[in-house]
Amino acid sequence: MTFRRTAISIATLLLAAGCSSTAASISPAKYDKMNCAELNNAVGDTATDISRTAIARGKVASTSVPIWLLGGERVKTVVANRETARIERLQQQQQAIVTARKQRCPSAQ
Repeated sequence: MTFRRTAISIATLLLAAGCSSTAASISPAKYDKMNCAELNNAVGDTATDISRTAIARGKVASTSVPIWLLGGERVKTVVANRETARIERLQQQQQAIVTARKQRCPSAQ
């Protein structure tokens, strides 16, 4: 039973590693073409992605890797670092959207 639980944990880590690079990004030039409602939606979508990624990172960080699984801790660290980098990119993207929204939408001030 422990082996099965460990195998599921490893599969989850590998899946998280593969899915962490699937985030679509919007170029800052595209923000100039968005109206206020679209910018508001983009801020919300980015916030959701940040939260989802932070939850995934937390699950990876709290995963218990057995000692006998060679390289398991390294994989766990790599995946957590990748999620951290993705969160930082999403925060930069969100800041760019907020800046565009402040410039274009008077109610966003």
